Order: sequence, then structure tokens, then C-alpha cells
Amino acid sequence: MIATLCQHRIVIPYSPEQIPIDLGLERGRELLTALDQRRSVRMFSEQPVPWEAIEIAVAAANTAPSGAHQQPWTFVATNDPSTKHKIRVAAEAEERENYEGGRLPDAWREAIAPLGTNSDKSYLDVVPWIVVAFAQKSTPMPDGTLRKNYYVNESVGIACGLFINALHSMGLATLTHTPNPMGFLMEIFQRPATERPYILFPIGYPAENCEVPDLQRKPLSEALVRFPVD
Repeated sequence: MIATLCQHRIVIPYSPEQIPIDLGLERGRELLTALDQRRSVRMFSEQPVPWEAIEIAVAAANTAPSGAHQQPWTFVATNDPSTKHKIRVAAEAEERENYEGGRLPDAWREAIAPLGTNSDKSYLDVVPWIVVAFAQKSTPMPDGTLRKNYYVNESVGIACGLFINALHSMGLATLTHTPNPMGFLMEIFQRPATERPYILFPIGYPAENCEVPDLQRKPLSEALVRFPVD
């Protein structure tokens, strides 16, 4: 494979596998069926999860497209009981302010009521792993300067979506937990000021008695618009 310079860009040949459309559609339907079984979980098993599963999921996230290919994300993982407990204590303190302290507006309380969520985050002590995705507002360069990153939210959001997909494909469950504010994660994980917490992912297998809200996803007719209409 030979890299060539093209208008100050280094490019390489790209020839992906040509998949017959029938096989491609079949693969797409299989992926849809698998993803449609994914649910966010708050009841986890203590069953161990190997480190390699975390590596695979982050490697999948790392394939995400990003603005100017700046890849403005850092995934920090821990299975240390003490660290997980610190996260639980801090997250519950913030969530008590949200749920019991009146920090959440009434409209948001009404929106999340069907989920039955509250300030109890005991699952953070149970899960084998906690992974936090940090968004890099800027990136330190070798000369000591800071490079501003662009389209950070969009880029990190796509990476997190691939991360969730990879976890589900391995039979693992997670939850997109965003206690607000999340500054305590900067201190616990000793992250630089150029980053900010984006999503906290508890990761493990669903508990045997796991239950999830009986929710329905919006139909395709509401999610997709074909224009112009035939």
C-alpha cells in the first residue's frame, strides 16, 4: 500500500469489499434485529467482564468519524471497587439535588417519570466496570500549545454510539448515565482541564431478575422522511 501526497493531504487507496445488495440488505436486517433487542439497564450482575471486552468496545468507538479527524475523546475505565464507590457516592449526591432537592424542572420530571429513575445509583457498586467517555475540548501538542478541537459533541456522540453497539454485540449491557453536574469525575479520574465528562457507562451483564420499562420505540414512519414524496 503506497501513500501519496494530494494537495497537502496524505491519501491511500480505499477499495472496500463489494457486497451484493441482497446480502447487504440481509446483514442490515440482522443488525437491526440485534439492535432492537438492546435496552438500557439499571440492574446488573456481578459476573466478571474481561478487560478485552472493554478494549474491543473502545477500539470500535475509535473507528468513529470525527471533525477534521481530531478524535476528541478519551475513555477511562475502572474496575476498582474503591473508585466505583467514590463515583456512586458523588453521583448520588448530585442526583439527590436533582430528584429531591428540586433542581430538576417540572417538565423534565414529567418526561422521565415513565422510566422510574431516582437518586439510587447502587448499581455503580455492582457493575464489573465503569467507563467514562471524556470529550477533549482541546488537545495538548508536543510544543506545549493547545489545539482547539471542532465538532466535539458530534464526534464524541458518534463514538459513544459505536461503543454501545460493540458492548451489545458482546452480550453486555450498559446505561448512558449523565449525572448533572459531572465535574466530580474530573477529580476522581484526575483528568486534565482540557477534557470534560461526556457520558458515564456502567458495564456488565444484566442481572437474572433484570427488569426494564415497557417502552416502545417510535415507528419508522415518524423517524424517516423521504423527500420529495412520491
